Amino acid sequence: MTHLTAPRPSPVPPPAPDVPVQGRRSPALATAFVRGAVAAGLGVGALAVLVTVVWISSPYPDGGADSALQTAAGLWLLAHGADLIRTGTVSGVPAPLGVTPMLLCVLPLWLAHRAARDTLDPADTRPVPSPAGAVCAVTGGYLLVAAVVVIYTEAGAFPADLASAGCWTPVTVFAAACAGAWTAHGRPLPGQGAPVAAVRAAGYALAALLGAGALLVVGSLLWHVGDVQVSLGGLAGEWSGRLTVTLLALTLLPNAVVWGVAYGLGPGFALGTGALVGPLGPLGHTAAPAAPDFPLLAAVPGPGPAGWPQWATAAVPVCAALVLGHRVGRSAHDWPARRTALTALGAAGAVGLTVTLLTAFAGGPLGSGRLAAFGPVWWQTGPAALAWCALLGVPAALVVRAWGRWSTRRAARRESELLAPAQAAAQAVVPAADAAAAETEAETEGRGVRGWVAVRLGQVRRRGAKRAGDTTAPPHGSGPAHGSGPAHGSGTAPAPEASADSPGAAKTAGAGASAGALARLDALESLDADADEDGYGVLPAAWEPEPPKPL
Repeated sequence: MTHLTAPRPSPVPPPAPDVPVQGRRSPALATAFVRGAVAAGLGVGALAVLVTVVWISSPYPDGGADSALQTAAGLWLLAHGADLIRTGTVSGVPAPLGVTPMLLCVLPLWLAHRAARDTLDPADTRPVPSPAGAVCAVTGGYLLVAAVVVIYTEAGAFPADLASAGCWTPVTVFAAACAGAWTAHGRPLPGQGAPVAAVRAAGYALAALLGAGALLVVGSLLWHVGDVQVSLGGLAGEWSGRLTVTLLALTLLPNAVVWGVAYGLGPGFALGTGALVGPLGPLGHTAAPAAPDFPLLAAVPGPGPAGWPQWATAAVPVCAALVLGHRVGRSAHDWPARRTALTALGAAGAVGLTVTLLTAFAGGPLGSGRLAAFGPVWWQTGPAALAWCALLGVPAALVVRAWGRWSTRRAARRESELLAPAQAAAQAVVPAADAAAAETEAETEGRGVRGWVAVRLGQVRRRGAKRAGDTTAPPHGSGPAHGSGPAHGSGTAPAPEASADSPGAAKTAGAGASAGALARLDALESLDADADEDGYGVLPAAWEPEPPKPL
């Protein structure tokens, strides 16, 4: 009875179903929020280390360590597009500082990109949030640290402008996080048709445009290398100061490339209010710039009429437009002309939009008064890029498309011409083979196996007779010459001719017949040897003896 009174073991609960990773959102979003805050902290810390090293190496620092850290925080905000305010001016009036060193943007934006990408990494065993949730969480954590940095810079020499910091910093961080989520999903593109071709062509054209702008800047620096050295020596006499100015010039070098692109496109860039530098300028002239002394600005062409070096910069947009047309034309091999033209126009629009954003980010105010406008004018440079790429890119795409179609047709025509003789020979051989097969079938039709064997034996006999005739025939010139007789005066008398009824004649005829039969047998054996088959090779397979069965 003990088995009735003993307590029963509690049933083992069934295993809980696997909870979808997308359902556990709270830990995943918290992790993404922390990742964003850590990415912002790493960016601020890296700039703080760099500025601290420069402050330590300076023989005459203007402030203490707090001032250096506040300057680093201001530079970090400036890298996100926020404007700073210079409070320590000569006139005492605060002046805006809005030119963003584009090289400083690389590290902070890459950290935000990496935070979003790692949050959505499918190889991670931890919970993974949705892409939208990951982007928003990373951006929220990043902006929390940015708000603390804005408050920290208020007590320094370069406080952040609250309006620009609240506008541009969220936009740049959100864009970097979206790019990270896109990278985590394998950088998908919508389909493989005209939109993808337009995006790729715009990318190649933009790369060609920036490359040509970089060559333009490097060439101008080499052309004015003496002025660059004088400017660098005038700004700093000791090595630490020159190193600081060089680092600042390197961070502004991408800005100079964008300025070179704007110069090549035609509108140029402004060096102060009313000072326009460009090949088109005011009526083809360059106004007197109001720019501070800086090594990169020393390479700007001086005032005066534009010459052939200035007009040669038009090759910058021409190269970009031709690259765009070439890429679209290669992709549009089987497209109609209208679709090709629309794709090229879409690529030109993408290039114009990107150039507009770059020029807006590369310029800004350097102060008040005449320095309030400094850099390319975005609403002029973007439409100029669109016009260049549309006017030259669309015809280039149509020409490349037409050339590709013509080349394909010519290659097909050449191939058909080369294959025509072989096809004609094949068409001539096939009827002959069909006729021979039909003749053989007609000969063997209705006879069965005996008819087939008779045909094959007749073929062998004819070839054997031909071989035998060739073998028994005396070689040319080996017999006595026609009309020749015994030589007179020879000691050998001619043999008497035997009559047909004599016994010797019968023996001679029998011997000749035996020799002919042996010659025919030898010819048949040689024919069989040449055909590499035995005497039974002409018989059907059903007549061949079967192999002995094993016991």
